[in-house]
Amino acid sequence: MPKPHPREFRDDVVAVARKGEAPIAQIAKDFGISESCLRNWLHRADVEDGHRSGTTEADAKELRDAKRRIRLLEQENEVLRRAAAYLSQANLPGK
Repeated sequence: MPKPHPREFRDDVVAVARKGEAPIAQIAKDFGISESCLRNWLHRADVEDGHRSGTTEADAKELRDAKRRIRLLEQENEVLRRAAAYLSQANLPGK
């Protein structure tokens, strides 16, 4: 997989494309990227700027963090459930 382009480069290419002075295909060719890549960058920039609906990077990061936290809490809950079951078996009369 190719190394991702730096954020500054993407921002510059998107700014040039938004000016509309040249076709998307020509801009992509001039900067040495694929046309689909440039279209994806433009779409992502529109979402980040609020011009289009979608999940922003900040929302995606927050969601990832929340899911990670939920997974950790579920694991902790399972450990506590198993510990409670084990301890309740140890306190049964007749053993």
